[in-house]
Amino acid sequence: MDKIIFATSNQGKMKEIREILKDLDVEVLSMKDAGIEADIVEDGSTFEENALIKARTIRDMTGCTVLADDSGLEVDALNKEPGIYSARYMGEDTSYDVKNANIIERLSGLEGEERSARFVCVIAAAFPDGTDETRRGTIEGQIGFEPAGTNGFGYDPIFYVPEFGCTTAQLESDQKNAISHRGKALRAMKEVIRQRVV
Repeated sequence: MDKIIFATSNQGKMKEIREILKDLDVEVLSMKDAGIEADIVEDGSTFEENALIKARTIRDMTGCTVLADDSGLEVDALNKEPGIYSARYMGEDTSYDVKNANIIERLSGLEGEERSARFVCVIAAAFPDGTDETRRGTIEGQIGFEPAGTNGFGYDPIFYVPEFGCTTAQLESDQKNAISHRGKALRAMKEVIRQRVV
């Protein structure tokens, strides 16, 4: 295995992924790097199903080992919204500034544990031999009262981690990757890949 395609075109995500997988002796390409264009319909009902749909689709197109993730924010007071619809919440072209402001507004009047939330990430791997695997990672926190920090993307500026006293967008990259949902899921998947590389 000399290369892995990660089924995303999100450059913010690719930066995190390459950082976490850098000690594997494998080139990690985005769909854009690999020259792949695909309009994948994520119609699963769980993070696992959506991640597998993406990974299998690109694996079947390329014959390569493909990783894909499906991740999102679950806010307990909002019945775990936006959940699997995190990227498409309030419409695909709605900016995260608007999405984040909406979530904060909907939690108006709630304090502390009433604002509990988590980031969930499932990494799926689809291998050329037709097998696949999934691994899940989560990080628990709360929704902040206002956005803070610039070192992140998406919902990071409103996701407050009490043990660090800041949002995930205020953490240094190394610190964030050590505790993040994507970091945990990727490290678990890295062990699966490591066994396949040797």
